[in-house]
Amino acid sequence: MSELTHFDAAGQAHMVDVGSKPETARLARAGGRIVMQPSTLAMILEGDAKKGDVLGIARIAGIQAAKRTGELIPLCHPLGLTRVALEWQPDVAASTLRVEVVAECFGRTGVEMEALTAASVALLTVYDMCKAVDRGMVIEGVQLLEKRGGKSGVWLAES
Repeated sequence: MSELTHFDAAGQAHMVDVGSKPETARLARAGGRIVMQPSTLAMILEGDAKKGDVLGIARIAGIQAAKRTGELIPLCHPLGLTRVALEWQPDVAASTLRVEVVAECFGRTGVEMEALTAASVALLTVYDMCKAVDRGMVIEGVQLLEKRGGKSGVWLAES
């Protein structure tokens, strides 16, 4: 990267002008995980949480967050998302839940922030719903995994 695009020549923050960029299919994939006590993970997977279906509610929270990213992150453009999908992968041995999000649109700017926001909020929702039984949960490793579309093409995180 040669320069930060959210600053003008005088160093003032601004929203990047994407008006002259062509619309292309855009995709971003992000993920992260939450580490918890084995009993907390068992409670979630068995559907015994007092507040309800933890993973279902967290999935909806993540989708809603992706749709609101332009309101939450000051210089993000509001996007017309065409798809947001969240998948959960439990790892009983490690006592973790991993979330992976795919966000897509057809537009002039990427959907990386939407995918990252969705992953973060989904994990925060798991924390919120289970904090009464496990305040020591740790959210970690939220990161962009893949980006497709636009001038820069394809980017994949190193494995």
